[in-house]
Amino acid sequence: MPKSRPPAWRSPASLGFSMPAEWETHEATWLAWPHHPTDWPGKLNTIRWVYGEIVRKVAGGETVRLLVRSKEEARSAARYLSRAGADMAAVEFIVHPTNRGWTRDSGPVFVRRSLARRLETAIVQFHFNAWAKYADWHKDRRVPETAAQRLGKRLFDARAGGRPFILEGGGIEVNGRGTLLTTEECYLDPEVQMRNPGLDRAGFEAALGQCLGVRNVCWLAGGPAGDDTHGHIDDICRFANARTLVLIREDNPADVNYRALAGNWERIADLRLEDGSKPEVVALPMPAPLHFSGTRLPASYANFYISNAAVIVPTFNDPNDRVALGILGELFRDRPVVGIHSVDLILGFGSLHCLSQQQPAE
Repeated sequence: MPKSRPPAWRSPASLGFSMPAEWETHEATWLAWPHHPTDWPGKLNTIRWVYGEIVRKVAGGETVRLLVRSKEEARSAARYLSRAGADMAAVEFIVHPTNRGWTRDSGPVFVRRSLARRLETAIVQFHFNAWAKYADWHKDRRVPETAAQRLGKRLFDARAGGRPFILEGGGIEVNGRGTLLTTEECYLDPEVQMRNPGLDRAGFEAALGQCLGVRNVCWLAGGPAGDDTHGHIDDICRFANARTLVLIREDNPADVNYRALAGNWERIADLRLEDGSKPEVVALPMPAPLHFSGTRLPASYANFYISNAAVIVPTFNDPNDRVALGILGELFRDRPVVGIHSVDLILGFGSLHCLSQQQPAE
């Protein structure tokens, strides 16, 4: 009797799924409790208090699903969060071992479709490999599986050219209408942190379309110095709504970031949305340089996170904190824009958006 063939791979897009925009209503925000000591050298306890502030702001409008490595760690985390004033009734602890806490990149990426009388969400697993840089990723890669099991969601295996497709949530930005932003530095560099060897621009765009339901992929060049991910878009350019972008700009010609970021401003003039129209582009300033042990840190106001209750924005004890908060406050009129002190957080080469992953409402 002939062996039966395995079922053909069905992409999320072929079934009507696409990735919603971050500002659309969430059911929850996913975070992972910090524990990796080398991410924040000598500052791990301080970072836990920063998490307390993050959860306090986010839990005011949605569930916070917090990954912890054990029940004991859940109890410890609960003490920090409750003392910080977080609404503990809105916090759900999920025991799952993790290597690190950068949930934007290793956590569940949600897609959604409209059915006859309801919305349905599912999860796409993008086979996280620690930014093609570090060896400790095997626990993090399984987070989407745990999320799908916990929530009873369909889990899609991300594929590109018949192989596992590697992508991080911080490397993409969508407007929920069919347009996605990313960078050549992150996903097309042939030598540095190559996630998908042999996958060219056309193949990458096709895989994005199949996995996330986008039909218009726009490429910027790269990001600020010190970015451990080699060019994640969420430190560079973000959608504030379906037709408006904020793009970081360095005004000091002597700064190491000046030329690279100016290149993005040149490219943005040719960017078009899914309907062929030009977006509105608003400049976000950069804070003054921050260093740790001689290394430039990737501090950026673009690494904000849009939750139901507030837009939380990294701040750096810098005069431009007020400028950035003011710009974003004008763009997000439907919820408060609040700063969260991130000078210690950025020692881990990421901040608020890097740590969080949204789960859209159904």
